[in-house]
Amino acid sequence: MTDPISILLVDDQELIRLGFRMVLEAEADMVVVGEAGDGHAAIAQTAALHPDLVLMDIRMPGLDGIAATEAIVREHPDSRVLVLTTFDLDEYAFGAIRAGASGFLLKDAHRQEMIAAVRAVHRGDAALAPSVTRRLLEHVAPQLDGAPDASPAPSPGDDPTTALTERERDVFLEMARGLTNAEIAQELYVSESTVKTHVGRVLSKLGARDRIHAVILAHRLGLVSDDSLPGER
Repeated sequence: MTDPISILLVDDQELIRLGFRMVLEAEADMVVVGEAGDGHAAIAQTAALHPDLVLMDIRMPGLDGIAATEAIVREHPDSRVLVLTTFDLDEYAFGAIRAGASGFLLKDAHRQEMIAAVRAVHRGDAALAPSVTRRLLEHVAPQLDGAPDASPAPSPGDDPTTALTERERDVFLEMARGLTNAEIAQELYVSESTVKTHVGRVLSKLGARDRIHAVILAHRLGLVSDDSLPGER
């Protein structure tokens, strides 16, 4: 039997943590192993508990979720971070992407959306709804291009996608549109396990930290047009 997904809840409001715990622990494949009320406690608890996933609030007193995410991703790369956000795509969401968050979860998300997001991030998908991909690129990618520590936009001669096989490139383009592994499998008429293998190779060859950054890279390379992006639902 596969071990359940171990989760650390991080939010400065105890009632929110309680609600999340009740929802998550109702699932047979999830267990909440700890809670934290601020960024400092989140870092300490991650070091002590080694959770598979940290459900991280952003706006907290003391050390915020962005700084905590950055520290956890750097010091404990096996623990993925799923950020709680209102998804205004403000500087908080931008900071969380740069800090290494593997996905975003709306605080007003429905129960099934939360469960799906946790499972997606745990299996290596990004919890980024296709309906949000357009806004991510429109608001976040330009900021990344202009950020002081952002790498320059690749020139045609430096296109890292030349290392991809034809099938890997197909998978990369579908990832860039915001599709999940299951959706890519349907689009390309292959098994989901095959897609998962290709996704791992794509991320490795492109040097992308995760799927979110692969989407941004595709945008910066001009491989994703506005027409190919999913619209708002």
